[in-house]
Amino acid sequence: MLVDDVNISVKAGNGGNGAISFLRNAITSKGGPDGGNGGNGADVYFIGINDITGLQQFQYKKDIKGDHGVAGGKKNLYGKNAKTLMVKVPIGTLITDLSTNTTYDIQNEGQKILIVKGGKGGRGNNEFKSATVQAPKFAEKGENGEFKKIRLTLKLIADVGLVGLPNAGKSSLLQSVTRASPKIGNYPFTTLEPNLGSMGGIILADIPGLIEGASHGKGLGIQFLKHIEKTQLLLHCIDISENNIIASYEIVNKEFSQYNQLLLQKEEIIVLTKSDLIEDSQVEILKKQIEIKLNKKVIVTSIKNPLSISLLIKTVKEKVESIKD
Repeated sequence: MLVDDVNISVKAGNGGNGAISFLRNAITSKGGPDGGNGGNGADVYFIGINDITGLQQFQYKKDIKGDHGVAGGKKNLYGKNAKTLMVKVPIGTLITDLSTNTTYDIQNEGQKILIVKGGKGGRGNNEFKSATVQAPKFAEKGENGEFKKIRLTLKLIADVGLVGLPNAGKSSLLQSVTRASPKIGNYPFTTLEPNLGSMGGIILADIPGLIEGASHGKGLGIQFLKHIEKTQLLLHCIDISENNIIASYEIVNKEFSQYNQLLLQKEEIIVLTKSDLIEDSQVEILKKQIEIKLNKKVIVTSIKNPLSISLLIKTVKEKVESIKD
């Protein structure tokens, strides 16, 4: 199961305590202070990786903790700083500080964001000697590292989103135009989580099917709509053998509007799938009817017709390139 929304706590390391020590050896029985400083606690960074399953690590592990700095020692020995903790999260992850609602966005592989700062190490008693206090018998404790409760929300960074009702042929289409191998079956909700595929460098995301009432918690698809918010182009897939193609289209668009009105403003191509299920004489008639009623570009496809798949690939590539330009 794809983990795409999780709350966790993140704690940076505490600073090590400063030492209280005085020089003692065979020559000096009452030397001055020589307590060293403590090391700094570990900072915790999140770093972007190209792996959509990266949040899986938080399915059961909800607490991230950086190491503490090492305490100072005698003979002015400084404690070692704790090693910075790098936590890998997928590109497309939104990181929200739940106490301030501040949000950070991991957009690139290797991008680093400081989440919590490690505590500063405490000063040893050697740091406190002065003309008036020559033998300080105190030292600083290390500072506590920062603590935050955060929410991680994954939004897949795909160029094209395949949307539509269950059984609209999205998974089969994704398999035909990319090397992806989504689970395919002739029943609703075969796709239980988003699938990704690459088409000549263009990333496509197959989003689980929406049903009427999805925005009110019915079905599965609404929880994945966040994954198409960053797409540049939508392929709205509709089974051409549906009794009412316009109604099917409007069901999905209604759920879009109730989830995020901005989805309705995205570039969109209507893809009528499974054209092999109806008579050839009816295909062009339906295509023209839909183009007129929806005022959208319509492409008719069948995974059994390689020419129709080639046309779709060509059209999508040209559309994505024009959007990027």
